[in-house]
Amino acid sequence: MATTAVERPGAVTMFGKPVTLVGPKIEVGQQAPDFTVVDTGLQPKRLADFKGHVLLIASVPSLDTGVCSAETRTFNERAASFGPDVRVLTISMDLPFAQKRWCGAEGIERVVTLSDHKEAAFGTAYGTLIKEHRLLARAVFVVDRQGQVTYVEYVPEVTQHPDYDAAVAAVQQATR
Repeated sequence: MATTAVERPGAVTMFGKPVTLVGPKIEVGQQAPDFTVVDTGLQPKRLADFKGHVLLIASVPSLDTGVCSAETRTFNERAASFGPDVRVLTISMDLPFAQKRWCGAEGIERVVTLSDHKEAAFGTAYGTLIKEHRLLARAVFVVDRQGQVTYVEYVPEVTQHPDYDAAVAAVQQATR
């Protein structure tokens, strides 16, 4: 029997208008939900592929927008201070080809871009899928080495930046 995905009407806004997020609201302390996305080489990637690492996972609508581009560049720069056991993942609905092109043009080397375009598995597992636009809402999650969520930020207005300092502090705390 198929289950119906949780819908959270008005959970965030986009350009000032309330939108519906599909999927549960992730909470600090829970086990990070599994997901399958595609990397820029068209290979499937799951949460388990990053087991044993601290993860900073950024959910963004599209790398080809100003805020998403700036966010990914900022996390790429901040990742230079992270140890080798930290992985920064940026997940969007962009096609893998566009992600690869964008990373090459921007010189992104410390962020792994992943595409949720096929199944929206990440978006529905982490409650970031915007029903009205089939894009991902802006959110940041930190997952510790044991797979537990230690930090969550659903940015209330999708067109605004996340709290970079709080996310980086959460990563630093998780690596201790």
